[in-house]
Amino acid sequence: MTKMKTYKSVLLGVSASLVISVNTLFGGAVVAGFDATALAANDDGSTGLVGFGLGPLNFFGTDYTGAYLNNNGNMTFAGPLSTFTPFGITGGSLAMIAPFFADVDTRGAGSGVMKYGAGTFEGHAAFGQTWRDVGYFASNVNKLNTFQTLLVNRSDIAAKDFDIYFNYDTIKWETGGASGGSNGLGGSSARAGYTNGLGSFYELPGSGVNGAFLDGGVNALNTHSLNRTEAGRYLFMVRSGVVHGAPDGGSVIALLGLALAALGAAKRKLG
Repeated sequence: MTKMKTYKSVLLGVSASLVISVNTLFGGAVVAGFDATALAANDDGSTGLVGFGLGPLNFFGTDYTGAYLNNNGNMTFAGPLSTFTPFGITGGSLAMIAPFFADVDTRGAGSGVMKYGAGTFEGHAAFGQTWRDVGYFASNVNKLNTFQTLLVNRSDIAAKDFDIYFNYDTIKWETGGASGGSNGLGGSSARAGYTNGLGSFYELPGSGVNGAFLDGGVNALNTHSLNRTEAGRYLFMVRSGVVHGAPDGGSVIALLGLALAALGAAKRKLG
């Protein structure tokens, strides 16, 4: 099956003067639960529109009550996304929240599947999307990753406010075999961040950089944190539709992937 993709980008980022903390402890931030429903083992699949059960959430001026949950490490709001080679999370894609945008393949024996559901986090109603021990294309399970998105209702602060959490346990692979990778490494490696699909976006340091997100990497997701002290936990606070908590340099990080995002790419998957 051959897949084509094209992108356009808007050169405007969002940032704030906050600091990433680096922890020496091994990660383990993924929260139990949030797993009432599973997306069956698949490659590049998505759910239909899934309600969060949290009431409307204001994300950059648009109210959302649910999203399409995509196997490849993200959720999108305007429709599902089957793209498997990660592109720069900038202003020219679907509105997206992506803790680990890469070619997740859960078909291999021994891989977990993406699960999702409602729950609570620190006393607040929440919705979670969790990838626990998932493999990579094509049906590889020699390396497994565990990561999660939580959306936490913060209507105690103001109506439609919420928090976004990216939680990570262990990250052993970064790339699928159809994205230029070999044995889960190299090629077009994973990206993490968010975008409203227009002019506001952010990527974590290490997005698209070979080896950066892996356990032991310079930007290892399970030993760094953002706005929390726990290793592997990254917090973004959405207040009156604006995301707070991204460190300075968000627009620069996003621009690093702009050239790749502007290029169309085609690849073939077999199997």
